[in-house]
Amino acid sequence: MTTIPWGTIRSLIIFFAPVLLPKAFGLYRKWNLRRSQQPKIRPVPSSARRALLLLLSLSLVYLALAILPFYSPENIFRLTQSRLQIPVDVLFTRLASVRPPSAADNALRHKFVNLQSRLLYLQFGPDVLASCLFCSSDDPKSYLYYALPNILAPHLFNLGVIALVTSSIFTGRDGSKWRYLATMASLVIGCADVYMVGSYNPQTNARALRLHEVDFFHWRQRSLRFLVLTFLNCLLASLLYLSSTNRLFVSPPSPAERVETVVRQLQQVKGKVNAVGVMQNTISRDDELRARGNAYWQHEVRLMGEVMEERDVVEGVRDALRERVVVENVERDAEIYVRSMLPPFSAAMHGEGRSKDD
Repeated sequence: MTTIPWGTIRSLIIFFAPVLLPKAFGLYRKWNLRRSQQPKIRPVPSSARRALLLLLSLSLVYLALAILPFYSPENIFRLTQSRLQIPVDVLFTRLASVRPPSAADNALRHKFVNLQSRLLYLQFGPDVLASCLFCSSDDPKSYLYYALPNILAPHLFNLGVIALVTSSIFTGRDGSKWRYLATMASLVIGCADVYMVGSYNPQTNARALRLHEVDFFHWRQRSLRFLVLTFLNCLLASLLYLSSTNRLFVSPPSPAERVETVVRQLQQVKGKVNAVGVMQNTISRDDELRARGNAYWQHEVRLMGEVMEERDVVEGVRDALRERVVVENVERDAEIYVRSMLPPFSAAMHGEGRSKDD
């Protein structure tokens, strides 16, 4: 094992340190500045709470549809523990001994004319095979066309829910930022589902001689469909929670929103100033209130004068002014402030001065 000499390491440090250290300090300062400018973590808003409740409830429903056998379509081969090549009469005799026959059983019995129809049963399920009137085993694509509404129905319903919870009306800006990504993910999942069903080769089950060798594609694909929708909704709920509480994915407000916030604050300040003006006007017009105000200020002036005349206070103020405050700077700043606040008055004063000189 070769070792790097300490001299080489020291040379590399001396060479790269002046370049890398300033960049590292700069990145650290940027990270600290960005972290300090981020808004504080807040509780979940009420609109986001409704969206989270809807998404998680729907995810629980999808999860139940995916894993609970009660909601799964009936599989007559698994129910009767029959292999795929069993004669039709024996299959439905066993089925009749398990439960009473139905109209769908009669339709399936007429469709099970060959092995190809049974393979299509495993690909598209019992409902499609029993209820499709124009489909035939000679044209397997016809079953796909008939099954498309059943395949796309969960995806379209979930897409509608996603459009609702990411709308600006329902969740505001917190949910609308995820609208495009969630919509595209739903479309990709739906297209992938249709592709998997359409591209499945049912002939893989033709050589299965035992029940455990059979690939029950329709039931497996149905469970996978609802599990993927559950994962998508949970992921969207997590992103919505993190962004609505300012934990992650916090985007700064746009210039228009900042301007709107400043204008709203200025309107509030203007309203308070107007209220103070109305109150002051009312006090000035009322004799009793005006007398009470004058008495208060006379008492305040007398009290502060007595305080400022005390020896300790005078010495303390003198020491503070001598050590901390430059009187000339204060006077200059006060003059600049008065001129900037009252430019017409300053111009008038200067005009009078010129006229007197003339």
